[in-house]
Amino acid sequence: LEIILGKGDYFCSGNDLNNFLVKPPDTAKMAADAKLLLRDFVGAFIDHPKVLVAAVNGPAVGISVTILGLFDLVFASDNATFHTPFTSLGQSPEGCSSFTFPLLMGNTKAFEMLLFNRKITAQEAKRRNIVTEVFQQDTFSEQVNKRIEQLSALPPQGLLISKKVLRQWTRAELHDANAVECEVLVGRWQSDECTESVMNFFKKRS
Repeated sequence: LEIILGKGDYFCSGNDLNNFLVKPPDTAKMAADAKLLLRDFVGAFIDHPKVLVAAVNGPAVGISVTILGLFDLVFASDNATFHTPFTSLGQSPEGCSSFTFPLLMGNTKAFEMLLFNRKITAQEAKRRNIVTEVFQQDTFSEQVNKRIEQLSALPPQGLLISKKVLRQWTRAELHDANAVECEVLVGRWQSDECTESVMNFFKKRS
């Protein structure tokens, strides 16, 4: 098993938006390099052979939400929220979410999150098939550890082989979705709209 969990109050607050306020001399090269990093990062989750478990201990934003569709189990604290504010920042979906979210929750619910930036609760995420189980915040670590112990007692080779069989049917499609999403993002990152949207985000916070 591989378990990913957040430290502190947040599971993950997403990308550092300060990166989008700086325009380097060679913007195209920076965007191309970022595309490769993102593609390889997401690709590692697609191809990961072990059972992937996420323990979402608090609010999750951006790619920390979208990659959950690539996990095998997702536990969430009842205070967790899930937010994918891509279009409000002049960007577009990532983490294979353009493929996984419609499959998990249907088009209208996926569009609500990915196009219209709807932030959802842990219970909503469970109903939308992003989250497997929701635990109370005050017993979250205890409950997750209990589940991990139960999973660890299963025959390891049986788990690995079964995951491989279950995941093989969509692996190529996930890589295709990842490649397309990353290519689209290259254009978005270099757009004036993206820069202006991020600047407006910081103005609203100041």
